[in-house]
Amino acid sequence: MRFFKVFLFCLMMFVSPAMAELKIDVSGAQTEPTPIALPDFYALTTSLDKIAVNMTEIVRQDLESSGLFRVVDQDAYLQRLTGIHTQINFRDWQAINAQALIQTQLEETASGDLKVSFRIWDVYTEQQMIAKVLTAKPTSERKLAHIIADTIYERLTGEKGYFDTKIVFVSETGNMKNRKRRLAVMDQDGANVRYLTTGKDMVMTPRFSPNMQKITYMSYASGEPKVYLMDVETGQAELVGKFEGMSFAPRFSTDGKKLIMSFAKRGNSDIYSYDLATGEQKQLTNHPAIDTSPSYSPDGKSIVFNSDRSGNQQLYVMDADGSNVRRISFGEGTYATPVWSPRGDYIAFTKIKGGTFYIGLMRSDGTGERLIAEGFLVEGPTWAPNGRVLAFFRQEKMGSTGWFNKDVMLHSIDITGHNERELKTPYDASDPTWSPLLH
Repeated sequence: MRFFKVFLFCLMMFVSPAMAELKIDVSGAQTEPTPIALPDFYALTTSLDKIAVNMTEIVRQDLESSGLFRVVDQDAYLQRLTGIHTQINFRDWQAINAQALIQTQLEETASGDLKVSFRIWDVYTEQQMIAKVLTAKPTSERKLAHIIADTIYERLTGEKGYFDTKIVFVSETGNMKNRKRRLAVMDQDGANVRYLTTGKDMVMTPRFSPNMQKITYMSYASGEPKVYLMDVETGQAELVGKFEGMSFAPRFSTDGKKLIMSFAKRGNSDIYSYDLATGEQKQLTNHPAIDTSPSYSPDGKSIVFNSDRSGNQQLYVMDADGSNVRRISFGEGTYATPVWSPRGDYIAFTKIKGGTFYIGLMRSDGTGERLIAEGFLVEGPTWAPNGRVLAFFRQEKMGSTGWFNKDVMLHSIDITGHNERELKTPYDASDPTWSPLLH
């Protein structure tokens, strides 16, 4: 972010040769979250006390929401830390079985910025794992806290964090006869909800650009489904291309230079790419079946999509120019809404089998299919930028009005199928898409 200025000072890390450094297993074998100690952020001045409390809670919620960490209750702490230079009594932290300790300090700089210093200690090797100093405007306390949580997550797991991110989604209010759908964006923990459209026109499938400056989505503003492009900062939206029929299911290319989408005319839909700089439209599939929901691979060389060309909806992969189409799903039921992992190792999808909806994963060649969530309606998976967590929307039953009446919620889940959690939104919510990491 332009307003945000970060200075990082990394200190040398030491590891005792007699003991292995702490590293949390994220392979799925771990069943219990790792206990860590997170004392309240220590404020050097009372004017920062409220910020210190808020930042402590944000970091705690971030880490615990991952399912990998359990913050030990502060009532159990035997040592009180008074700043970043307090000498650590490791036996006190070993006694409460904390595997890692986070030491912090808040202060105000001469220019009025907020300065946060923090250290991560391996309690059992009694060695510092990392130390950093961040500075930003005081109004950026939430962002600072998310960055700290990301740093802790990455240092202890070896995987990138995903807390300093946003989610764009469709916020839904009203009954079936007067349903209002607005584009909305929020922090991944549900804070700072901002509405991008008024709800006058139906909107669906919002997708972030890689640089977070644009959102593409489908809207009925013209009376039929069309793909639009919105500037996130200004809120200005424009129609994409000059497609004479319906255009829908848009998504950005990995480099952000193109959109890929479905275009329907005379009852048939094919997949097209659209160059945002030149306006060039290129047809990628040409088949009497319905081809839709395209998603690029992280390297931009392949596209996954769903098609009913085999008789029912299945998943297919093709080269980015539309050649070399091959089917990758062969299980029972139908498959839809595929999206490629940012790491390239999995494709997530929605599956319908026997009247039940599932969120599933498979490798890019179609092997290793497994289902990680199920329900009356679970749909629309989207990847966190580290490729280890998915968000989707869930509806367990029809509302009392016979339509989505405060029954549609966003959820997240680990790729192991564990730690499913609701992502809080003010109203019903659907069609989530996770942003890239913001720092």
